[in-house]
Amino acid sequence: MPKFDLYEQVTARILAELEKGAVPWVKPWAATPGANTPCNAVTNRPYSGTNVILLWIARDKGWPTPRFLTFKQAKEAGGTVRAGEHGTRVVFMKRLAVQDKSPGATPDDVKLVPLLREYTVFNVAQCDGLPDRIVNGEKMRVRNPDTRDELADAYIASTSAKIVEGAGEAFYSPSRDYVSMPAFEAFKNADNFYATNFHELTHWTGHKTRLERLKAMAARFGSEAYAAEELVAELGSAFQCAEFAFDGDVRDAGYIAHWIRLLKEDKKAFFTAASAAQKAVDFLRGKALEEEVAEAA
Repeated sequence: MPKFDLYEQVTARILAELEKGAVPWVKPWAATPGANTPCNAVTNRPYSGTNVILLWIARDKGWPTPRFLTFKQAKEAGGTVRAGEHGTRVVFMKRLAVQDKSPGATPDDVKLVPLLREYTVFNVAQCDGLPDRIVNGEKMRVRNPDTRDELADAYIASTSAKIVEGAGEAFYSPSRDYVSMPAFEAFKNADNFYATNFHELTHWTGHKTRLERLKAMAARFGSEAYAAEELVAELGSAFQCAEFAFDGDVRDAGYIAHWIRLLKEDKKAFFTAASAAQKAVDFLRGKALEEEVAEAA
């Protein structure tokens, strides 16, 4: 029997979507403003990294909101998963302490080995008897889709990134360390403007003075580093769009073929990119939190 490889299984799920022409990080819950990030329905804690994408892939089920919980959590909350319902598999990283057998190590030396594990969650729409607070969560804000968003603008400003609006193209220049953006009015709508801005901001986090990701991408992926970095920026944009209730889209569909090749050649590539995107978003969010603390002091 061939050995089960969870990295291969998860990558295969994502590849299947890409090969159908679907981009699994273009979120499906556009009808629920402010509630686009998959979260645990009991704790309200958002999922992160690869799990966000795995739960977005499940969009074909027609569930109204991306709220999930385990079988045990549903039971403890007074509800039940309906008979015949199939859950969605998500993953977590467990670190196992093993003896370090590298040269020079002593019998007492240990090292942590990352092990990928999976568990199953169910959407609240697959359950009966759950209390309303778990099914619906907190009421989220509603925004005007055709105007600039004050909250998103404040978030972007809090990063202190140099952003030049009004240029003809959208790009990030590593050598000059600034983001170029066309004027807001040049975009079809606010969603496209902010999705593009978030994409370039994700690139911005990779600079050597911040997360130094660009160098790491080159070392990790070699000739495919550019495609990998674009994947990081796409995922980073998708995560931020979901958080601010914008309907993002893929910046350039031409990258899909590159991403398919990248994932076929490296079964851990998507995990690396999703993790890097999450770190980028966490970095940007941290900037916003720093400013909130400074204002409150």
